[in-house]
Amino acid sequence: MTTDVHDSQTSGPSTTDLLEETIGANFQKIALQFPDRDALIDMPSGRRWSYAALNHDVDALARGLLAAGLAKGDRVGIWAPNVPEWVLLQYATAKIGAILVNVNPAYRVHELRYAVQQSGMAMIVALPEFKGTDYQSMVEQVGPECPDLKAAIYVGTPSWDALVAGGEAVPADAVERAIAALEPSDPINIQYTSGTTGYPKGATLSHRNILNNGFFVTETIGFTEHDRLCIPVPFYHCFGMVMGNLGATTHGAAIIIPAAAFDPAATLLAVQEERCTALYGVPTMFIAEQNLPNFTSYDLSTLRTGIMAGSPCPVEVMKRCMTEMHMEGVSIAYGMTETSPVSMQTLMDDDVAHRTETVGRVHPHLEVKIVDPATGEKVPRGTPGEFCTRGYSVMLGYWNDPEKTAAAIDPERWMHTGDLAVMYPDGYVNIVGRIKDMVIRGGENLYPREIEEFLYKHPDIADVQVIGVPDDRYGEELCAWLLMKPGATPLDQAAIAAYCDGHLSRHKIPRYVLVVNEFPMTVTGKVRKMDMRERTMEILGLG
Repeated sequence: MTTDVHDSQTSGPSTTDLLEETIGANFQKIALQFPDRDALIDMPSGRRWSYAALNHDVDALARGLLAAGLAKGDRVGIWAPNVPEWVLLQYATAKIGAILVNVNPAYRVHELRYAVQQSGMAMIVALPEFKGTDYQSMVEQVGPECPDLKAAIYVGTPSWDALVAGGEAVPADAVERAIAALEPSDPINIQYTSGTTGYPKGATLSHRNILNNGFFVTETIGFTEHDRLCIPVPFYHCFGMVMGNLGATTHGAAIIIPAAAFDPAATLLAVQEERCTALYGVPTMFIAEQNLPNFTSYDLSTLRTGIMAGSPCPVEVMKRCMTEMHMEGVSIAYGMTETSPVSMQTLMDDDVAHRTETVGRVHPHLEVKIVDPATGEKVPRGTPGEFCTRGYSVMLGYWNDPEKTAAAIDPERWMHTGDLAVMYPDGYVNIVGRIKDMVIRGGENLYPREIEEFLYKHPDIADVQVIGVPDDRYGEELCAWLLMKPGATPLDQAAIAAYCDGHLSRHKIPRYVLVVNEFPMTVTGKVRKMDMRERTMEILGLG
């Protein structure tokens, strides 16, 4: 890693070469190398695959896709929670070069319609229903409005069986020929961003993008074929399918699915029963696990590492992961869908301060810089600015949207993330918030992350989020949303002000405090601060 202690720019090491191969070719190689090792274990159904068995079933599905008329560049949607068929389809589409379109399990009709139409989806694979959501009826509702959509397949039904069976008429070497016709730079995945403003954008990712990012994420935490990774984060997001699935399979490690959707008890049981060595999650997941009444009854002694990402992690939660959960090598990772996703990651031998106060240092083969959002010029180290990154991980672009692509990626291929960050003299970076989340109170720039970290230390607070709300006098004021620990007395604004007095500057003390039972969340566990702001304005009657 190169560093310059003066300006906020640095680049990662290049001692380990990039994987210049496609996902299908890499998976074939690993399956031949570790045929008898566990590859995929689904706790709810009890189904298990070795690498040889998984490769066999992936090939059978890939032949089925070819028999159905799908080819390189065609879009295939997957609309399901974490089930084994998600993994099968991920690798089957990669082998034939069809572009997998991840559909958020939380979508409803109008969002589904947009994703199917905008991507030009030719086939959609869905669970018929899950937890009261009737996916099949919604697919049937939008189908007539989506002329490109030729087929709908439902997991666990005769349509899935027929899709696989149809491949029996396809020559066995057809999959090999399909793999040979692909290039690492080909698009292979479309992931729709959250769309908090306007319609979601389809980040289009290549084999090179996501294969390498998955590989380097787990390379950084020392993965080998002996690791067993518990993945409670959704496959539909990069955290699950790239950092999780591809991170595991590029090393011959095992993928453990604890449940179709996040369940803290099921997650810890999977770690215990399958002797997992690594666990992923966003901070709210680790908080939920640690707050289980019988948390200490689970045997987590096989854990050694994992990844925490998705949103800032409270220091105390990280410390409990490293001690009570035995994840001494736990790593913080930072990135975004458009960068495959990880740009920064802490190392296993970093000290506690670096692993709790930063998001690490730049990933291999990447560059990062911090710039003034107004001028685009690099800022001095220690000064907040917009985080930008460049390298193999930057997406090909937004699907069929050159205008939004050009707004995000500048002519020199720097991805402008919209995140506010500070780079320290040693090259490590701290994310201080989103440009859009920064609160400007009376001309002062306030960063909610700093205030959240302080309030989280309160013994009665389980979790906290801080937002800005309109104010006639100061432009904006701070509001803290609190989740209280079980049995704790709810705190009001006076109690919070007293706790902050002498520790935070007065202008950083929240003017409003709301005690709630839950935060509005995305399906990936990220807090929807825009929703919180709107609901706060309604509750407090702010205009």
